[in-house]
Amino acid sequence: MGKEKIKMEYMLKGGTGNIIWSIISTPSGLETWFADKVTAKDKVFTFQWGKTEIRKADMTNCRTNNFIRFHWQDDADRKSFFELRIVYNELTEDLMLEVTDWAEPEEMDDLRDLWDSDIEKLKRVSGL
Repeated sequence: MGKEKIKMEYMLKGGTGNIIWSIISTPSGLETWFADKVTAKDKVFTFQWGKTEIRKADMTNCRTNNFIRFHWQDDADRKSFFELRIVYNELTEDLMLEVTDWAEPEEMDDLRDLWDSDIEKLKRVSGL
């Protein structure tokens, strides 16, 4: 059937766009909540979980303090990606993290649960 796009929005309290940006776009920031170890060389990020799971992602698009988009190198679906975007609501002055990802229809609930867990960890470790 093919992958489908999923968008999730997470409210963030306090903090500034600069703090959030460093947490979602740098290896040291990503290590605090997304993966156990993250390295980057040029536009290739290497993510490691535990001792054995390693995945590489190409940073395919980025606008500083706005969004960063990755494509897993082992994903044959060239249109799929995951993106972390900072959204500012001028009316409420709240910051929100918008996550876009792709998954098979039967994996949507698991993917949403995984992102929910990751973002809760991001909020916990950063105070956001």
